Amino acid sequence: MLGRIAGAVIGKRIADRYGSGGRGMIIGALAPALARRAFGPLGLALAGGYVAKKVYDNRKRRTRDTY
Repeated sequence: MLGRIAGAVIGKRIADRYGSGGRGMIIGALAPALARRAFGPLGLALAGGYVAKKVYDNRKRRTRDTY
């Protein structure tokens, strides 16, 4: 449901910018599918980077505290 709302908002903005409702409607309908495809792997990579940074910081803090 949120994807449809986001697609409608994106489609309206594009239609307002370019003056053609058909193009905005098509892009708005495709936007949720493209977002799922693009941000799935990207979100996984960002989450992995966040976890790796936390592990690195904790190890660095532990080694600094022992000396």
